[in-house]
Amino acid sequence: MPNISDIIEQFILEQLDEFGEVSLSRNELANYFNCAPSQINYVLSTRFTNPRGYFVESRRGGGGYIKLIRLDMDGNDYIDNLITTVIQNEISYNDATNLVDGLFERGLLTEREVDIIQSVINNKTLSNPIKMEDRLRANILKNILISIIKGGD
Repeated sequence: MPNISDIIEQFILEQLDEFGEVSLSRNELANYFNCAPSQINYVLSTRFTNPRGYFVESRRGGGGYIKLIRLDMDGNDYIDNLITTVIQNEISYNDATNLVDGLFERGLLTEREVDIIQSVINNKTLSNPIKMEDRLRANILKNILISIIKGGD
C-alpha cells in the first residue's frame, strides 16, 4: 500500500504529464489529500528537485502557491548543465543519488548504470581519512556522466 507521499507524488506527476506545467495551492492540495501542508512541502523538496529534472517556484502566504515545471532533459545539454551547476566541485550522497534517480526516471540511464554509479559514489566506497567524500563523489560522477555522453553519440 503506497504512503501519502507516494500518492501526492503520483498525483503531481499525472498533472505534469497532462499539462506539462502545474500551478498548485499548497493548502488546497493539503485539503485534497487530507494532510498537513508540511507533507506537501516534504514531497516537493525531496521528489521534485532540480537534479531530478524539475523546477519548483514556491511563494509563501495566501495558501502557498507552487509552480512546477518539468525540465527538458533530452540531449547532452542537460547533462552538461548538471555537471557545471549541480555537481560542481562537491556533491553529497543524497544529492548525487537524487540526480542519478532523476536521470534513470527520464530514461537517460539504465538500471545497471544506476547500480554501478551508486556503488562507486557511496560513502563506504569513498571513505578516506581526509573526509573528501563529496569532492571525490563529484569528480567520479562528472567523469561517469561524460563517459555516458560520449558513448551515447
